[in-house]
Amino acid sequence: MKILIRNLPRTLLEDGLKELFKAYGDVQSCTLILDKTTGKSKGFGFVEISKVGNAKAAIQALNGKSIDGNKIRVKKADPKNDAK
Repeated sequence: MKILIRNLPRTLLEDGLKELFKAYGDVQSCTLILDKTTGKSKGFGFVEISKVGNAKAAIQALNGKSIDGNKIRVKKADPKNDAK
């Protein structure tokens, strides 16, 4: 299940994001969204956890958690509409 994480501290790196979620299961992918011009974090990212139950547990446990003074928002990522 793909998870969207918003309001991340701009100082958090991809490794830190992965570390936060790996306590809840096997992290298949971790992507921090970066500004194309500056290369700095835009404050949100995606994590994919293989087992749905583990992903739901991570969402419930981490939504609203404070990281470096930022209260993060964690939810299931909406699938992109690829059908055209």
